[in-house]
Amino acid sequence: MRPHGRSLPLRVGTRGSPLALWQTRYFLRLVSGFCPVLRAAQAFEEHAITTSGDRVQDRRLADLGGKGLFAKEIHEALLDRRIDFAVHSLKDLETELPPGIVLACTLKREDARDALILGPACAGATPDPADPWGAIPAGAIVGTASVRRQAQILHARPDLRVEVIRGNVQTRLAKVRAGDRYAASLLALAGLRRLGLEAEAALVLDAEAMVPAAGQGIVGVTVRADDTELRELLAAIEDPEARAVSTAERALLAALDGSCRTPIGGHARLLPDGRLHLTGLVARPDGSFLLKRSLTGAVADAARLGRTLGEGLRADSPADIFA
Repeated sequence: MRPHGRSLPLRVGTRGSPLALWQTRYFLRLVSGFCPVLRAAQAFEEHAITTSGDRVQDRRLADLGGKGLFAKEIHEALLDRRIDFAVHSLKDLETELPPGIVLACTLKREDARDALILGPACAGATPDPADPWGAIPAGAIVGTASVRRQAQILHARPDLRVEVIRGNVQTRLAKVRAGDRYAASLLALAGLRRLGLEAEAALVLDAEAMVPAAGQGIVGVTVRADDTELRELLAAIEDPEARAVSTAERALLAALDGSCRTPIGGHARLLPDGRLHLTGLVARPDGSFLLKRSLTGAVADAARLGRTLGEGLRADSPADIFA
């Protein structure tokens, strides 16, 4: 069988975590449903690839080089033609992809918000959406490897301590449940939902109160730029809304051009009137500075909207943030 003249199986690259595998198999079901030829039992071959971000679990990604650490080895396999396409959490993709690789497809976004996870130290507390951090005891440790989350937590609660917590979703949940170190943590609601773990969330944080990472909740698929057949196939299953919001959010990142140590948030959504609303955030890791702004415009202007907001945030932020 040959979809668009290709031999099967098609080889898909992914990280090996439970969430990455869930996302990959979800994507493959969508592709198979669109193209009857790909419903054959042996149409696809999964290649789980260990990335730099997976190998080191005791340091922040920022300390290892930051952006792209969950994609580097996967994209090397793509360029070497060991795989045909790769499935990613879009928030893990670097803003500028390696030469010869393109983002061919974005799938319908799951909820982009962050979820607050509480451990035994917060037992009996009921988080208030108006004061989400009030359930955490003074001076307690919050576990996160994200400088974006760290900055927003410390801006709201400078008395708290933030320490690195790494690992897949289940590992991080187990560390918080153990209660011997972390009083709380934050995880993407999208990942919890996809793994059937939404009940672990003590509170879902409003996207304006805790601005998500650009691309959070979106699955992105990359291919070689010269692979026109797969690019055509994947374009047919792309979600237009996901493409619009991710275009705005990634344009915001590109305009800010922060280092991997710069806390940056970006969240776009479609309004009932069809326009695109984009919120961007820049901060210091210690929360001592935080600037948040929003712009609204036409969906067709998604890239320009992201650039404009990013340039404005950068111009009005202290220079040391981008050093």
